[in-house]
Amino acid sequence: MDATPTPPAAPALGGDWELDAFPEPVEPGTEDPAPGPTEQPTRRADRPSSIPGSGFRVPGSDEVPSSDQIVEALLFVGGPPLTAEAACAAVRGLTPDAFREAVDGLSAKYRRQARPYAVEARAGGFVLAPLPAYRGVRERLVGGPREARLSQPALDVLAVVAYRQPVGKAEVDAARGTDSGGVLRQLVRLGLVAVARRAEAAGREVRYGTTPRFLRVFGLPSLDDLPRLGDTEGTTGKS
Repeated sequence: MDATPTPPAAPALGGDWELDAFPEPVEPGTEDPAPGPTEQPTRRADRPSSIPGSGFRVPGSDEVPSSDQIVEALLFVGGPPLTAEAACAAVRGLTPDAFREAVDGLSAKYRRQARPYAVEARAGGFVLAPLPAYRGVRERLVGGPREARLSQPALDVLAVVAYRQPVGKAEVDAARGTDSGGVLRQLVRLGLVAVARRAEAAGREVRYGTTPRFLRVFGLPSLDDLPRLGDTEGTTGKS
């Protein structure tokens, strides 16, 4: 494998990038207000289907929560983007179609009620996130987060990881022609890179890959949307 001082992918990711040093939190919303006495909840969005076998009950009654309520609770918990597969594995009786219908119903309800948050598609799943106009609320409450400017070495390492993942430190070092351990640790702390898996041939070597936060920072829907390297495939790790 040929070592190159600067990976050709770095210009594609180049520029002065600034990001919060901490992952963005998922801000939960308030509970949905009860329908008024004049409302007639006859539409599907107002009376979604329930999941009798889910094992959940509305507190203080024998009523079974609707699929919308259960999916909303799962989104409220936060964590990684919620996929249909994960939701159906967690809730007995929930199907992928019912999950998607619940997500669509919640999105429509939040827009109709002018909620300050929305169901946002992210990294193949969904999260409950504040609307852009309200994302400064956290800073007002707990203070502004620390900011970190990505240096050129950080962009170089990030480019190697993004295009060759899962990739080990030795391969990153070879591509850059210098030690990358410190920069890799920095990118892990920033939540842009994470341990993907350990190499099968060398069980002690850690391999790295990019995270959903990397996609958000660079405005990429998925890794398939990474800028193409054009005619530089001779230096993208193939030998």
